[in-house]
Amino acid sequence: MFSLRRLLASLVAIQLSILPLFAAHTDAVTPPSGPGSTGIPPVAPPVATPPANPLPAAVAPVTAAPAPAPNPRTNSLSLPVGMPLPEGSEPEKSVVQIFTSFQEPNWAAPWIFDQPHMASGTGFVIDGNRIMTNAHVVAFTKQLLVRRYHDPQRYFARVEFVAHDIDLAVLKIIDPYTGKDDPSFFKDMKPLVLGPLPKVRSTVVTYGFPAGGQQISYTRGVVSRIEVQGYVHIGNRAFLAVQTDAAINPGNSGGPVIQDDKVVGVAFEGTHALENTGYFIPTIIIHHFLEDIKDGTYDGVPEAGLELANLQNPAFRHMLKLPDDSKRGVRVDQVLDIPSTQALLKPNDVIMQVGDYPVDEDGTITYEGNTVGVSVAIDLAQNNDIVPLKVWRDGKMIDVPLPVKVYKDDYRQGNQYDVLPSYYIYGGLVFTPLSLDYLKTFGNNWADSAGRELIYELAYRHIEDPKHWRPEPVVLASILDHPVNANFTVRGQTMVDKINGIRIERLSDVPKAFAATQGSDAIIEFLPDHHFEVIRKDDAEKANSDILNTYSVMDLNGVLAPSRL
Repeated sequence: MFSLRRLLASLVAIQLSILPLFAAHTDAVTPPSGPGSTGIPPVAPPVATPPANPLPAAVAPVTAAPAPAPNPRTNSLSLPVGMPLPEGSEPEKSVVQIFTSFQEPNWAAPWIFDQPHMASGTGFVIDGNRIMTNAHVVAFTKQLLVRRYHDPQRYFARVEFVAHDIDLAVLKIIDPYTGKDDPSFFKDMKPLVLGPLPKVRSTVVTYGFPAGGQQISYTRGVVSRIEVQGYVHIGNRAFLAVQTDAAINPGNSGGPVIQDDKVVGVAFEGTHALENTGYFIPTIIIHHFLEDIKDGTYDGVPEAGLELANLQNPAFRHMLKLPDDSKRGVRVDQVLDIPSTQALLKPNDVIMQVGDYPVDEDGTITYEGNTVGVSVAIDLAQNNDIVPLKVWRDGKMIDVPLPVKVYKDDYRQGNQYDVLPSYYIYGGLVFTPLSLDYLKTFGNNWADSAGRELIYELAYRHIEDPKHWRPEPVVLASILDHPVNANFTVRGQTMVDKINGIRIERLSDVPKAFAATQGSDAIIEFLPDHHFEVIRKDDAEKANSDILNTYSVMDLNGVLAPSRL
């Protein structure tokens, strides 16, 4: 079974290959490796190409305040996309080096941040006095600096738009004192033009600043393969990607991949397990991003909401009354909890065509001469578009106009960025939503140490048991020791089922459930064994202030903060 939501439900295996992403992003320059990945052999999973780290971790304090919201202003004075560069132009003059100071939250102790770090990546100029790079280059950034080709000066930048699902971002250069756009940075620089999807076996050149070097680097290689791959940055999505044997190393992140003086992709992933193998984001994805942000907001890539199964079994095809001479169609195995999709499609429908693309029985289509996953046909659409389907149902073909929307109910199954983790503390009990980011705090072997119940609840419950699925499962992350909770046998890392008999569906239910305590004791029930713990209501409420002071649980303004809901 496979999914039009980008990846299978085999979240655990996929995440094992990307856990070291942030460690590489901060201190290491060698991409990590591990088993499991979508679309390539398990011995060679792609890992996000981290920015290089030429500088030691920052020692000066960096504010833990959230990054300001992106400003959707644009500048239309420069050349539009599609206008060719002047004859004899040099693409490297439009390639820049990006320096970031970033700080990540601690998902196990969600009121604090890890230490700040510094790293570097690459970007390039596009139309509108903008710079394109990877989202993972600017994630959790506190300060961005940009250096032009052969220019020692560093200019301040801000994130205008970021797409963490497809690992792309657009930056603007600003005056650090006024915060306004600084178009002078782009003097004598030409925006690079986006080209077509390159052909397999054609030659490309990657431009960037690998390993933090001060001079631009060029690596030439051949396009080896074009197919749907897991995007490591987000972790639970897969889109079209291009494999090349041109070296893509830490620091190349966000740099252009050039063919005939046109950008055919953005470098973003590499693999440690295979030699001379890297990946870049093709222009089909870049165009989708740029089209999406034209209205001043990034929505994301929409989902069809279907779990599909191959139809290569002749007996199964006969049961569904498919023509004997047809090799088309994949079966709808399950329709996800998207009402607009559930109203139009049902299990055992056979998807014969998506848009202009006939679907083969193995779930692939032919896109520009390449055999790729059928999800590519959905990726061409924008949020709220209608995608025409041809569906075989009950022995005949019908037309289904399927609305596609961005699906966010599974965002905690992927890596989260530029957000602060939420939590609630009561009597020293620290409650937080279950998420992949939280599970990764268990260590490199989190898939073993987290326990099957937590992993099942996060990755599989909504598919296999939707009636009992919780929109935001809550865990007791830890206990801040105090006499009020001294006799608890549960010490954390456990899923909460009920408080005072109230089923906990999301974090906001926790304070409401404690407030509903009848009598002197609050009863907390945990999964999977339904173990009970009891805490005295009056004692817990009296102890809260003392506990917060003892463990320095403060908000961003230094005020005692028992929650961030």
